[in-house]
Amino acid sequence: MIYVVEDDPGIRELECYALRQAGFEARGFEEGQSFLEAVRVQLPQLVLLDVMLPGEDGNRLLARLKQDSRTRRLPVIMVTARGEEMDKVQGLDGGADDYIVKPFGVMELLSRVRAVLRRAKDEQPQAELAVGDLRMDVARHRVFADGRDVTLTHMEFELLRYLLINRGIALTRERLLDAVWGVDYPGDTRTVDVHM
Repeated sequence: MIYVVEDDPGIRELECYALRQAGFEARGFEEGQSFLEAVRVQLPQLVLLDVMLPGEDGNRLLARLKQDSRTRRLPVIMVTARGEEMDKVQGLDGGADDYIVKPFGVMELLSRVRAVLRRAKDEQPQAELAVGDLRMDVARHRVFADGRDVTLTHMEFELLRYLLINRGIALTRERLLDAVWGVDYPGDTRTVDVHM
C-alpha cells in the first residue's frame, strides 16, 4: 500500500491512478491528520508527500514520521511544487528518500517509486554498529562517543551509519553522495564536506 498525501484532488487522483495501473495499492489523503490516523492503523510501504498542505505542512509531517520509532524507516518521496534548492535540501535532510518537483512525468514518478522501494527492501538494518569508543544504536537512532550521547541530524546519522558499515573501505565523495543522499540528489560533493 502506498499513501498519497496531496490536497489537490486532481493531482492526488492522478498519482493514485498511476500507482494502481502499475500494480500498486494506493490510498489518497487531502491533509495530514487523516493520513497520520491511517498510518497508526496500517503502515504503508511508501508515502508520496506534498509540502504545501492545509493544516500541518509536509515538512512537519515528515519530521513527525522520522521522530517515531515505528515510522522512522518508512520511505517517503516528497512530491511538491516547491522546487528551489533550499526546499529540496530541507526535504532530503529532513529524511525524505527522494524529491520530485511538480509538474512531473508519470513514468518518472513510477520509476522513482520503484527505485525507493528497491532500496528500502535491500537495506539490511543492523541493530548496533561500533568502532572503538563510538557506538551507534540504529534502532533508537542514537550515537554514543566515550559513553556520551551525541546529537546528530538525520543526514549526519545516515552518513555515519554508512561509514561504519563500510569501515576500512576508501569511499569517494561521489559514492557517499549517491549512497546517503541518493543518485538523483541535485547537490554536489560539497554537501558531503559540509556534513563531515
